[in-house]
Amino acid sequence: MQAGIKEFKRVILVYNRNSGTQFFSSMATKITEISGALKHLSGACNAELCIIDSFPQVDEIAEKAFRDKADWVIIAGGDGTIRAMIEKMSDRGYFPYISIFPAGTVNLVGKELDISSNTSYWLESVKTGNVVSVYTGRTNGSLFLTVTGIGFDSLVVENVSETEKKVFNKLAYAWEGMDMVRREMLLGNWRYRFKVRFDNEETWHEAVSVIVGKSRYYAGIYCLFKDASISEPILHAALFKGSGRSDFMRYAAAIAKGNLDDVGNIMIKKAREIEICCNEKNFPAELDGDAVEEAPLKIKLVEEPLKFIV
Repeated sequence: MQAGIKEFKRVILVYNRNSGTQFFSSMATKITEISGALKHLSGACNAELCIIDSFPQVDEIAEKAFRDKADWVIIAGGDGTIRAMIEKMSDRGYFPYISIFPAGTVNLVGKELDISSNTSYWLESVKTGNVVSVYTGRTNGSLFLTVTGIGFDSLVVENVSETEKKVFNKLAYAWEGMDMVRREMLLGNWRYRFKVRFDNEETWHEAVSVIVGKSRYYAGIYCLFKDASISEPILHAALFKGSGRSDFMRYAAAIAKGNLDDVGNIMIKKAREIEICCNEKNFPAELDGDAVEEAPLKIKLVEEPLKFIV
């Protein structure tokens, strides 16, 4: 499917200049270049650059795009910015064509769709108007595009501050993960327990950590679910069952290798709806790298796909 982008009457470029590690980057220069190209393509009066300085502005910009009836919304930021912007637009029943420009700490959506952060390559690609379907999910009503989960990884995400992400990038998660093992498993096994049910089946499965993916990639570089795709309407779940230090070491090694199938105590299952309960109240869940929900969880696939210009 091709979109006639030259016929679009309103184009909005949304840029979160707080995304990623940008102290020494040329990201602002790249955004200026893209903004200029969009004005040339659609007309100076039809293309607008909107800057995000704080997350409350996401809702304001989504409302502006909705009021303006923008045909095409381009989001320059990390997965958290992309998730939040699309969620705010979708909550309004507003579904424009969407493009993304990777500009964050982690860009799983960009990696999944093979989107370049080189402005020249990016512009040449989107000018073709090539459209792909992108299926999303909802966790307790909150939207996610690539991954949601609860357990070890979501507790790490919860404890990494925005400053740490910005300064230390992906290393912040690695350091917090090691510190988490020290704090939580110094004198015994991992104490958190989850019960998981798929597609309203009667059977509940036990787990100590759960990752649900909409795409292949996890934590930036790891290929967790080999046959998953952001363009396919299915959820992929990994249930980690062993609670000892040695179990967690095997899990980490399996994730690093991108092969969960050969490790015991890991259950892999596909579904369209997933329910998760926890033995701990208010345990945080992560969506696309942000801790924005809490257990118990109801995870559902959204049936209608979004239209991404890539």
